[in-house]
Amino acid sequence: MRNILVVVDMQKDFVDGALGTKEAVEIVPKVVREIKKKYDDVYVTMDTHAENYLETQEGKYLPVVHCVKDTDGWKLDKKVEKALGKLDHYRVVEKPTFGSEELVRILKEEDGKEEIGSITLIGLCTDICVVSNALLLKAAFYEKDIAVKKDCCAGVTVHSHDAALETMRMCQIRVI
Repeated sequence: MRNILVVVDMQKDFVDGALGTKEAVEIVPKVVREIKKKYDDVYVTMDTHAENYLETQEGKYLPVVHCVKDTDGWKLDKKVEKALGKLDHYRVVEKPTFGSEELVRILKEEDGKEEIGSITLIGLCTDICVVSNALLLKAAFYEKDIAVKKDCCAGVTVHSHDAALETMRMCQIRVI
């Protein structure tokens, strides 16, 4: 059985850019350490927007331009990118919204070839994209071990981070 790591949106705009926080900067070394651990497969999601971001529904609710494809803010944090570069293989999944149906589709396809034992999520932001992806994955793989490493995540605020972790616990996602 394969053990999967999902690195959620460890992009410059979320770490120390347009939407960055002190807590996001602080998790980078922990994320790097987790990437270096032995996982059978690593998937990296990247929040990906177009120039017209402010015209989208998300842009109307969150009017801060971020993660526009091919900009510096869209790129992975340099330390995270360096750690990923030392792996034999990882797969990037671009997503236009909080949760990635494409990631679910890919993992369903992969599970058909070789069974998935566990899926662990780390990254940003706990209270938006991490929780969205964790819930999508739990719904799709309800009998699999889905976990989130709380020290390798940061939310928009400490309070919303904690609330998202509690939501995931309630949905039978292990918080470790």
